[in-house]
Amino acid sequence: MPSVVNIFTSKDVRTSRHPLLNDPLFRRFFGEQLEDEPQRASSLGSGVIVGAEGFILTNHHVIEAAEEIDIALADGRKLRAKLVGTDPETDLAVLRVDGANLPAVTFGQAETMQVGDVVLAIGNPFGVGQTVTMGIVSAVGRSHLGINTFENFIQTDAAINPGNSGGALVDSSGNLVGINSAIYSRSGGSMGIGFAIPVSLARQVMDQIIVSGSVVRGWIGVEVQELTIELAESFKMGSTEGTLIAGVLRNGPADRAGIKPGDILTGVDDKPVTDSSSMLNLVAALAPGKSARLQVTRDGKKIELQVTVGKRPAPSRRNQED
Repeated sequence: MPSVVNIFTSKDVRTSRHPLLNDPLFRRFFGEQLEDEPQRASSLGSGVIVGAEGFILTNHHVIEAAEEIDIALADGRKLRAKLVGTDPETDLAVLRVDGANLPAVTFGQAETMQVGDVVLAIGNPFGVGQTVTMGIVSAVGRSHLGINTFENFIQTDAAINPGNSGGALVDSSGNLVGINSAIYSRSGGSMGIGFAIPVSLARQVMDQIIVSGSVVRGWIGVEVQELTIELAESFKMGSTEGTLIAGVLRNGPADRAGIKPGDILTGVDDKPVTDSSSMLNLVAALAPGKSARLQVTRDGKKIELQVTVGKRPAPSRRNQED
């Protein structure tokens, strides 16, 4: 629990000035109450101390667009935090604070988590103060949720409410196994379906951000589509394993390698592609500038193509907001 911190962010919010405020007669009747005055908007979240050097893991959406970031430790200390870097595509961010005797969390092994394992969620829900809730692992490897670009969530029924974002999901021994990120809710509160980013993914992103300030991923410039049973039959595929190349960016890495719309991508460097999500993860793990082998089925024949991997473009502001 001492490793989990409360995060307070704030920024200036200015309402747009109404044109009638420029009319002296209008202002005479309504006075200064309609003046365009700056306002401060604040929000709450949670974070996890992951190193004695002062590094803190949290969610990107917790600190997005924040001008000031303050953290409160479990021992009552309050410190100003600096943003090291963020990765909107996994909704992770790394902060850093200067402080002594910072209690770093102990990392667990998310890969060994199984459905039914007991987990605890620690955070600051609704700003009431540090809170611990208990539940079990409901599912692992959750994807296709439309929450992040790269998804591999741990699902839990431990109560996660607004303010818990960026907090810790720990096993029964107190080891960090995930960063609480999102909930499914119709009311805004917990309904027993919460999602946490596994610590293995969080550490990969964190290490890159600490070293270079951002995350670099591979990219080949294709648009993919899930291979349904109907599509598999029309392409004379024996199963739905793989993903359909629906579009190819002109002069992109895949185009230069000879990939064509209608191809079925079944492997990347001999690692099997099961669906569009696995394909995205396999390509993202490739080093830009390096060569990779793509296993493709075209017109019922298996072929292999060499592609020079590009660098994945940064997500647009619109995509970040979505």
